[in-house]
Amino acid sequence: MNSIAGFRRTMTYYKTVKVLNKEQSMPGFIPFSRGSFMLDLVAVAMFAILPAVTIGLNLVKRQRNYGAHKKMMLGISIVLGIAVILFEIEMRMIGWRDLAEASPYYLTILPAILGVHLLCSISTTILLSSTVWFAWRKFPSPPKPNPHSILHKRLGKLSAIGLLLTSVTGWTFYYMAFIAV
Repeated sequence: MNSIAGFRRTMTYYKTVKVLNKEQSMPGFIPFSRGSFMLDLVAVAMFAILPAVTIGLNLVKRQRNYGAHKKMMLGISIVLGIAVILFEIEMRMIGWRDLAEASPYYLTILPAILGVHLLCSISTTILLSSTVWFAWRKFPSPPKPNPHSILHKRLGKLSAIGLLLTSVTGWTFYYMAFIAV
């Protein structure tokens, strides 16, 4: 009972307290969008991440360049981590609802689309973090194949699929919330 009361207090806090409002956020740069700068940046970054991940996977699969694969995937993971942290800070300080109120989907399907996107993004974050963590702990330096390679390959494939699903659901949500009129 105590944890439920604490959860309700926390949710009430997030619903009633905003540090900034939409007029104080940086305007976005995507034409015809109501999104903030950070929303636009994340939407564009997801276009750049997918080809970068493909290149990183080709480094190991086709070229057997394990060192370059490690550097590239660590770089991608760090950039994604920083982007997610900055994005979440903005969502907590400003939110997205005020920016999406003009959408025809705002009170209809948009919450369900957000739910699917959150399911994809949270599970992908866990998968990607696990992939990087286990690789960091189990592969030697310089990296080379070992018994952990089988699990790493599976986690990597699932992480790549998760990134694709996160991107597609994120772009769908972005369009429906911030572009559609």
